[in-house]
Amino acid sequence: MFMTMKQFSKSFLAAFVGAAFLVGCGEDEPAVHPKDSDSQAFISQYEAQSYHPVLIRNATILTATGEQIENGSILFADGEIVEVGTDIDEPSDDDLEVIDAKGKWVTPGLIDVHSHLGVYPAPGVQSSSDGNEMTSPVTADVWAEHSVWPQDPQFQLALAGGVTAMQILPGSANLVGGRGVTLKNVAGRSVMDMKFPDAPYGLKMACGENPKRVYGGKGQAPMTRMGNVAGYRKSWIDAKEYMESWDNYEAGMGNGKPPKRDLRLESLAGVLRGEILIQNHCYRADEMLVMMEIAKEFDFKVTTFHHAVESYKIADKLAENGVCSAMWSDWWGFKQEAYDMVPSNVALVDKAGACAVVHSDSATVIQHLNKEAAKAMTSGNQLGMDITPAHAIKWITINAAKAIGVDEQTGSLEEGKMADVVLWDGNPFSVYTKAEKVFIDGALKYDRNNQFKQPVSDFGLTNIKQ
Repeated sequence: MFMTMKQFSKSFLAAFVGAAFLVGCGEDEPAVHPKDSDSQAFISQYEAQSYHPVLIRNATILTATGEQIENGSILFADGEIVEVGTDIDEPSDDDLEVIDAKGKWVTPGLIDVHSHLGVYPAPGVQSSSDGNEMTSPVTADVWAEHSVWPQDPQFQLALAGGVTAMQILPGSANLVGGRGVTLKNVAGRSVMDMKFPDAPYGLKMACGENPKRVYGGKGQAPMTRMGNVAGYRKSWIDAKEYMESWDNYEAGMGNGKPPKRDLRLESLAGVLRGEILIQNHCYRADEMLVMMEIAKEFDFKVTTFHHAVESYKIADKLAENGVCSAMWSDWWGFKQEAYDMVPSNVALVDKAGACAVVHSDSATVIQHLNKEAAKAMTSGNQLGMDITPAHAIKWITINAAKAIGVDEQTGSLEEGKMADVVLWDGNPFSVYTKAEKVFIDGALKYDRNNQFKQPVSDFGLTNIKQ
């Protein structure tokens, strides 16, 4: 949880009192179809902070709709964007805060679609390494949110880099690694306090070397890429049968007895029902094409390929199938399947009309997503693509929001969307620029010039001397 020293004592007392009254119940659940939307467990408890209206004037604004507004203004209130443009009348509100941003830039809050904050928290010790359930090739039953440690001090470092939301994923040891969760980058005693309201779950899958190495090294299946594919297909066959058994039960068919709940098959069936998005770790172009064939066989969709260093080879196919690629700007060569990388990967995917995203997969890189996008933009421009900041900002905002299913709520500066806004002290595509103020749902969560708005996790606080 992020907090100032002044907030610490109140928060500690609240947590202590709350913990003293926690009780548990073990009542059986009624026999109903096991859809997440029907459950009251593990739902978001996030509440946007109440904050006064804010008007930022005289800024260069990148809306992530392709527009760059010079000497622009943005007004937000009650957690939402009210207006963006060059001619905004100042509301007659005594609580209005007006910020003169001459020489500064404004963008949507940055979104990282591939993070392991909280499940691989700092300090990086084995006792808190909770991202990979390496006990079976298919662990669709595990959920990353059940490992997230809200006090991970890396959350506030990402906030200082302008990151307002992120998808936390399990690791990539397994064919199916489990569910990811999308979080608002805010303080919380529980991960439920951070969960992005109504964001769909993502199901993490992994191609290629990782499952082969983890299980083949134990003399288990899968040992080969064909073993990987067989494992996926067997799982989807089981999931389809499970889904049909519940459909038959609800239709009054059979003996009237509900099927037994299976957490692994529940997650897989959620994909087949279109409720859970596939987030697929996959490097090689040929394997991405195979995964899209599996999706055709079982009638689901791959939402996003992650890492995807060879996406440039099949950019037209990705565009044709409406699949996003989440990529690094220049990481490559750390294993064989990551070797055939080009620095213009992001730009080439974008040029083909596919959904291009810059992601981190790193507690360090997440602090510099704007610079990663700048590198990808520069690589494209060196090939003569003429990519502008107004376009490249999409790779870490609205395209990222699309890749995790929250683009209707956030990711661009448009009327009615969440007021997730970053004020930069210069051009965000410069290595010299820093995030100056970060607003989440219109509330100031970080201010580089105010130490009392630079949150610190509980774990980051120094020992209190008596």
